[in-house]
Amino acid sequence: MPRQTKTPCGDGRTVQYNTIKVRLYPTEAQAALFENTFGCCRYIWNRMLADQQRFYIETGAHFIPTPAKYKKEAPFLKDVDNQALIQEHNKLSQAFRVFFKNPSSFGYPNFKKKKTDKDSYTACNHVFESGPTIYTTKDGVRMTKAGVVRARFSRRPQGWWKLKRITVEKNRSGKYYCYILYECRVKAPEPVVPAARTTIGLKYSMAHFYVADSGAMADPPHWLRQSQEKLSKMQQRLHRMQPGSKNYQEAVQKYRELHEHIANQRRDFIHKESRRIANAWDAVCMRADALAEMSRKLPVGNVLDSGYGMFRECLRYKLERQGKRLISISRYEPTTRTCSVCGSVRDQIPLRVKAWTCPQCGAVHHKEINAAKNIKAQGLAQYFGEQNLDMSA
Repeated sequence: MPRQTKTPCGDGRTVQYNTIKVRLYPTEAQAALFENTFGCCRYIWNRMLADQQRFYIETGAHFIPTPAKYKKEAPFLKDVDNQALIQEHNKLSQAFRVFFKNPSSFGYPNFKKKKTDKDSYTACNHVFESGPTIYTTKDGVRMTKAGVVRARFSRRPQGWWKLKRITVEKNRSGKYYCYILYECRVKAPEPVVPAARTTIGLKYSMAHFYVADSGAMADPPHWLRQSQEKLSKMQQRLHRMQPGSKNYQEAVQKYRELHEHIANQRRDFIHKESRRIANAWDAVCMRADALAEMSRKLPVGNVLDSGYGMFRECLRYKLERQGKRLISISRYEPTTRTCSVCGSVRDQIPLRVKAWTCPQCGAVHHKEINAAKNIKAQGLAQYFGEQNLDMSA
């Protein structure tokens, strides 16, 4: 999945970051090294966090020891890539920085557990006279300690891209993946000024994923609902098996692979649909809905299962790369209850009501299409209001 953080370079160009995800096929020795690295990263994180807490209780000051302190008492840390341990120290430091900056939004760092936390580690690339420590080959990725690990590339980097770091991850089904982060300098896109005819308003919909102000609806397949019967049968068979047996482990593997397949289907739709919209429109207006809060309050449906939050983020960076804007309006705006014709706001509309008539002007509205029209109108008004403020400043 491409990812972008832009930094001005002073010559009309910006620094852009792209991430390429590749499937790894390690040998037994390489897989054992990955597992050892995952364990060492959890160990060093927990030790640094425990020592930081003890040091704070004793002195009242914040201090995180470096990984080098623990190598004498834990010599097995020398068997893995030192960069992976250093990155754990950097991640823990960053976790404390954001916590101290905004405790209400970022929680206090927690200890890592093998059963619940994701198996992954990150290593940075360093270029020496003898060559880089990490690089890609025709059919593999060369890593420190592990050597060349066989890999399958879905796409290749451009020749001028610089490899910055990699993240090796093992998913629930036991497959290994590598996320390769590249840095490159690109020409800054020309800002695109949105107009009413080249802007689309999108309203989140549990039934249709989204509804546009034109009345268009996404209506993607409900992948989890379609596979629910198969998942239920797998769970029933698992309950009748002896935990730890060979049949039980094989059934668990099939269960995890089915969930992985569902997630891949959802991700594929999100990327294709966000790319289509980003190419077709100059601006997209959306409401900044708190999906986690909606999932707790709504009595029916699974809001988080749709992947709408990921869709919103994919739209944002794909629009930015073309000089376009994702305009977010406040989630407290009464877009559903506001008449898009006369602007009057009516009382609360029941969840089951799909259409309503404005008591002021008599216009008949489809609830979600009307909300999408209001989102578009308020988004454009917000955008041009910001531009006027910038010009006056």
